[in-house]
Amino acid sequence: MIIEIKVPSPGESISEVQLASWLVSNGAFVERDTDIAEIDSDKATLTINAPESGVISIEVQAGESVEVGAVIARIDTSAVPEKGSKPKENTKTENNTKEEKPEQKPVEAEPIHEKAKPADSKTSGAEKSSLPENIQVNISPLARKLMQENKLEADEVANHFLNLRISKSDVEEYIGARKSSPAKESSTVKPGSRDVERKKMSTLRLKLAKRLVAVKQETAMLTTFNEVNMSKVMAMRDKYGPALKEKYGFSFGFVTFFVKAVAEALKHFPQVNGMIDGDEMVYHKYVDIGIAVSAPKGLVVPVIRNAESLTLDQIEKNIKELAAKARDNKITLEEMTGGTFTITNGGVFGSMLSTPILNPPQSAILGMHNIVERPVAVNGKVEIHPIMYVALSYDHRVIDGRESVGFLVKVKEMIEDPVKMLFEGNDPEKQLLNL
Repeated sequence: MIIEIKVPSPGESISEVQLASWLVSNGAFVERDTDIAEIDSDKATLTINAPESGVISIEVQAGESVEVGAVIARIDTSAVPEKGSKPKENTKTENNTKEEKPEQKPVEAEPIHEKAKPADSKTSGAEKSSLPENIQVNISPLARKLMQENKLEADEVANHFLNLRISKSDVEEYIGARKSSPAKESSTVKPGSRDVERKKMSTLRLKLAKRLVAVKQETAMLTTFNEVNMSKVMAMRDKYGPALKEKYGFSFGFVTFFVKAVAEALKHFPQVNGMIDGDEMVYHKYVDIGIAVSAPKGLVVPVIRNAESLTLDQIEKNIKELAAKARDNKITLEEMTGGTFTITNGGVFGSMLSTPILNPPQSAILGMHNIVERPVAVNGKVEIHPIMYVALSYDHRVIDGRESVGFLVKVKEMIEDPVKMLFEGNDPEKQLLNL
């Protein structure tokens, strides 16, 4: 039985995709549900699985653009693998690792160079050095004439000098001569490579490029900055780290605290959680926060749903699961759509400060950066504290300066004193961490 493998629909309004790569070779036997190919749409990279076991026949090459619903391969389910057969591996055995060396032709010296054989006599001295079998001797015209007059051969003269003992002064003279002629040494340096490589852009990368350009052209994007003292959050992580690890199996990252702070701050500034839809303003009563993740195929933004109702441990678990899916190209379109706000963390790459670009149709994005110990004024004294610069890029058509600055200040206040800002009552720290 022959089964056709067709391109599935990655989502609404998508009619064409790019066949990114084949994960199996043509004519190979594939098991049912095995990943056989990856396709790139303008929103994500998706994996195609084998519907049944059999021998696959590939009909579309990697890199080609194909329409949704098109046949890209066929599987012959009547074929069975040979008993004891194993997938072919691209490995080398002892027999095929041996490479035949090309025959090397002797290089002929110029007419003024002649080869001299080492002397048969023994070299005197406490320490003897082995000399090359073939020595290129450069003989001047006058020296050659004198040798002819005295009936001397080149190897006789060369052997004489080869048997001379090299003294300290000879070595010093050679070192001085080498230092005085740097141009000669530099002339032997090989020029650097000027090769180039061209690689076709993936559908995801092309769509991302168009969206980023559109954001700059179609929005009134501004960025406001602030600094956050991370001392209390870091102290909280250190204090409860062992208990968190024991209960949940993982510790909390700084993004988790910012997600919680953003979710609370958006309650005070709902404009930052809004967006433009045609000639209307849309204000969301919920908070779906996207976390920008650098995946192999490009930047993707999986979304944490209803972050305003989640505890820190639930937020951290969501982040870890979604980030792992994104890096393994297993993220789905549903997990990347519908966000109302985005957080991007350039600090993991060492960024000190940046202006993050909006993720349309959202109206704001928060940029986190690296944490650096800096001198700050505390109660009239200079102290060293871990400081993070944060940036909020926003669409001025939706958000005014008062809301943007106020929102960022609220996030700063919550991170700098999360217990006081978020909870009241007995032992609020344990309540915050859901211990």
